[in-house]
Amino acid sequence: MISQPIALIGADGQLGTDLATYFQENNISFYPLYYPQFDITQPEKARRQLASLKPKVVINTAAYHRVDECEDYPERAFLVNALAIRHLALICGELESSLVHFSTDYVFDGQKKKPYVEEDCPRPLSVYAASKLAGEYFVQAFLERYFLIRTCGLYGVAGCWGKGTNFVETMIKLAREGRAIKVVNDQKVTPTSTRELAEKIAELLKINAYGLYHLTNEGQCTWFEFAQKIFEYLNLKPELIPVSSQEFGAKARRPPYSVLENKKAKALGLTSFSPWEEALKDYLQRKSYLAGDKR
Repeated sequence: MISQPIALIGADGQLGTDLATYFQENNISFYPLYYPQFDITQPEKARRQLASLKPKVVINTAAYHRVDECEDYPERAFLVNALAIRHLALICGELESSLVHFSTDYVFDGQKKKPYVEEDCPRPLSVYAASKLAGEYFVQAFLERYFLIRTCGLYGVAGCWGKGTNFVETMIKLAREGRAIKVVNDQKVTPTSTRELAEKIAELLKINAYGLYHLTNEGQCTWFEFAQKIFEYLNLKPELIPVSSQEFGAKARRPPYSVLENKKAKALGLTSFSPWEEALKDYLQRKSYLAGDKR
């Protein structure tokens, strides 16, 4: 049984929307919290708001995840992704609430060339990645009851709150505009459905097995290969051009390989994630791009 009630920070974001949908569909009590009414960078106000709710679980999906922009605004990145998380962990400790917080595959440098497990040593390459890793350390330093979730390549029906879209929607938009599309082909990742991730979070909450977890769909691909699969499913034939990270010219360094292994989740016996190709097809059906089950 999931500990109730739950405070869901960022309930209108990409992951937050799918978590809220899951809770609603399964009659799980939760309090949706939205920015700017609830702002994790205002700790005193956040403390008062959470104290009034008395949640058993706090789920934080808020983050500053414009990866390249973080290079220009490191103070903002560390304020949102690290210092605010320190305050949130302290608040959860005071309220005796457990915390679910999300981190990133980018905490690794990509030199391993095989899927990273929870025990692997992080080595962030960017301001964004360093700020997220700092947030991880604050959660681990101040709490015993936490779920720290590293994931990768998220996409969901709501789109990313800070960006207004996701990779799948961006690719479809560019293809329909008839534009040539350049996509990096030297960064291996695992695109991950926020719907499936939300289901696994709910499953974790039922068993209270606290700690650090890697949670992604199964398999791996480059961003270029991900785009290829989107267009294959939709029978679109845009001019798709593979480029290197250097040619693409992004400001922040990305790891060339950041595939995560769901080692601890598998050891616990959590329901397996589907292969990323199946999750993508399910997403395209839900968005009515493809015929099929739109559950």
